[in-house]
Amino acid sequence: MGWELKKTVVLVGMMGAGKTAVGKALAAKLGVPFIDSDAEIEAAANMTIAEIFERDGERFFRKKESQIIERLLTNECCILSTGGGAFLADNNRDLISQRGVAVWLDAGLNLLWQRVRHKNTRPLLRTPDPFATLSELYEKRTPIYAQADLKVAVGPEYTIEETCDLVVAALETRPDVVEKT
Repeated sequence: MGWELKKTVVLVGMMGAGKTAVGKALAAKLGVPFIDSDAEIEAAANMTIAEIFERDGERFFRKKESQIIERLLTNECCILSTGGGAFLADNNRDLISQRGVAVWLDAGLNLLWQRVRHKNTRPLLRTPDPFATLSELYEKRTPIYAQADLKVAVGPEYTIEETCDLVVAALETRPDVVEKT
């Protein structure tokens, strides 16, 4: 038994929610490619996200991010992991809605903090009080993520594989997205 993916599954949510880890597991389980939009941006720019932010600013980065997401949504169906801010842009949400399905990995603030607090690869958290910054981002972004087509709760008690299974269960409610073959 296998799966037929009919639309690209776009994982959205806060930094640290598990979009990349769960996305890789999900792609392997469904037998489709996994693509990370941040990795695609870094490859195209030959720079890290942090370097792009530092050199060109967030506005420039968001423009390039939208261009990459649009390109990726026109390719074959896949699991697409997006950066935490990608779903905030109206045009990205519209594109994802038209050409794919958005799945919000909904992790609580404390879990997110546990996962990101020791990483220096998060340009938005390079502030005097990174927890306060993360809290502000969380409060601002959660209502926007809630507009996703599907929501999957992410908890510290779940392994990557268990979270992947929760995503599959959510996707199975959408025969226009995925079907068992």
